[in-house]
Amino acid sequence: MTETIDFTAQTRLVAQLAADTREDQLDAPTPCEDYAVRHLLGHLVGLTGAFRSAADKDPGPSTATPPGASRPDVQAGWRAQLERNLAEMADAWHRPEAWEGETQAGGVTLPAAIAGRVALNELVLHGWDLARATGQAYAPDTAALGVSYALLAPSAGDPERGIFGPAVSVPDDAPLLDRVVALSGRSPSWAPPQGR
Repeated sequence: MTETIDFTAQTRLVAQLAADTREDQLDAPTPCEDYAVRHLLGHLVGLTGAFRSAADKDPGPSTATPPGASRPDVQAGWRAQLERNLAEMADAWHRPEAWEGETQAGGVTLPAAIAGRVALNELVLHGWDLARATGQAYAPDTAALGVSYALLAPSAGDPERGIFGPAVSVPDDAPLLDRVVALSGRSPSWAPPQGR
């Protein structure tokens, strides 16, 4: 039987964070270097659409474009588009067949079971980025954090980690969220510059 992972809690959490992001926060810095909140949200709009297509095994421009190919930005109607993409993404990965065979994401062909985990990890990490940048509380469910940890931990000592920077050192007894954030190359203590 194909193992599936439920995205519902995490997609709803990210949708709420985006809904509570104010217009005057769109130019605020984020933990993602060179990304303001507007770019992070634009990235979320794009990746949620791409990973929905990956679940559907529907390759095209959204699944063929490598991350970082361009700097995304929000467009008119981004709030509704992101909310719709998140709901459709959760529905798409809820189907067992989404996790079977191979698919394409970020211009790479990979096992669908890995693509699904990468998709959820993107939501966990960028949810944290958005919450930190906008001063919102962030408490993803333990299951989503566990998926991220299992995905990121094996490459923690690899100097060539692709899109992730070197892992940041945190105490062994740090909260799971802090350990996941640190494994992605982000500092769990990141905060916006003072005076913003």
